[in-house]
Amino acid sequence: MAAADTLGKTFSCSSCDFVVEYQYQGRKPPFAKNIMLVEDCYIMKDPFSTSGGFVCVGGICSLCGCSVCMSNDCSLFYTQRFCLKCAGKNMKEFPPELQQEISHRLNS
Repeated sequence: MAAADTLGKTFSCSSCDFVVEYQYQGRKPPFAKNIMLVEDCYIMKDPFSTSGGFVCVGGICSLCGCSVCMSNDCSLFYTQRFCLKCAGKNMKEFPPELQQEISHRLNS
């Protein structure tokens, strides 16, 4: 997915009711100099920062392609972003410690 500067776009999590406007999607937000993220994220400018801060509000599940927020109830990051539904379906592919975490998240 190519990084693109976006204005007036809305991020919506496919797992919960979280909806927010974002300013950029990608790995290198133009308003946060010297920052390179390890995944493509939906990013909004931090409304409380005066020095170019930002907030990652969501990402894309690497398996199903759905947009998911960063909430522990909706997604996890382990080398890539995964929605909890895909993580649960593919639990055996994760390390044992993370399998326990996924199980805990799915059952809470």
